[in-house]
Amino acid sequence: MKTRVHVLGTGGTIAGAQPEPGHYGYTAAAYGVDWLLRAVPGLDHLASLSGEQVVNIGSQDMDDAVWLALARRLTEVLGSTDSDAALITHGTDTLEETSYFLSLVTPSAKPVVMVGSMRPATAISADGPANIYNGVAVAADPGAAGRGTLVCLNDEIHCARHVVKTGTMNPSAFSSMARGLAGVVSAGRVEWFEAPRANGGTFGRFSVAGLEALPRVDILHANAGMNTDLIDAAISSGAKGIVVAGVGAGNMSARAIERLARAVAEGVAVVRSSRVVSAMVLRNSEVDDDRFGFVAAGDLNAAKSRVLLALALTETQDPRRIQEIFQQC
Repeated sequence: MKTRVHVLGTGGTIAGAQPEPGHYGYTAAAYGVDWLLRAVPGLDHLASLSGEQVVNIGSQDMDDAVWLALARRLTEVLGSTDSDAALITHGTDTLEETSYFLSLVTPSAKPVVMVGSMRPATAISADGPANIYNGVAVAADPGAAGRGTLVCLNDEIHCARHVVKTGTMNPSAFSSMARGLAGVVSAGRVEWFEAPRANGGTFGRFSVAGLEALPRVDILHANAGMNTDLIDAAISSGAKGIVVAGVGAGNMSARAIERLARAVAEGVAVVRSSRVVSAMVLRNSEVDDDRFGFVAAGDLNAAKSRVLLALALTETQDPRRIQEIFQQC
């Protein structure tokens, strides 16, 4: 019996259309999931497919409300006896964030694979069809179970926690940085580089059942001469948490540190990440996190730190407990 893979469409470049062949610009989310699946020959040899359109947007318009709706539907699909795995088509701009969010809130060990593309569906040498084909192959592979959400692009398989978008033009635009790939897939043949974590990793670590919104968390980009105006604006606008994409190993100006320390005292969670592409922000390195009540992001970038902090704030506001969560997830 073939693996039953249910496809959830959300739009993005992979479903995009150019106004004419060879045109640089395009409109994202022009086609639905049924059209995308029909455009890929041979999928029926890999799995038994079904599909639905959850939303049809460019991934720059992804927000917490869409995430929660997608998470609920994904949990329903995986909880059904009619589906063995799920494939999600998604834009690449926020794919790393959505995949990490879904990995953290989806309790099922069934395979979840996300695919996108750097070129629209109507482009010359569009990369979407191959990514969908390989994504279905990965979703149907028994080795994909128990790994949380996976991302499949350009013949590479990434774990959601590690994957980062590092380019804006070339189809080879995603990297797992220092952690490395989970595996590779070519023409539907899957090769894994490592076994799933014995403890099941951290997929499904948080429950979003019944949540109608996530706590607001803002990202601030550190720079030379960083002032405190944007910190004040974030707090006055209702931010429950702030992630700083700091310079170097998560550093920032002395006045910013002083203002953020006051924010912690006022009940706002503060996480130090980095604006550096491949960075490690260690606790009490350069900045005295114990003194100021900050949380160090480790190797999570600012975008993923925002995801994790928002989910952590659904459970606790204690900086020490939040730091433990960052070390675990």
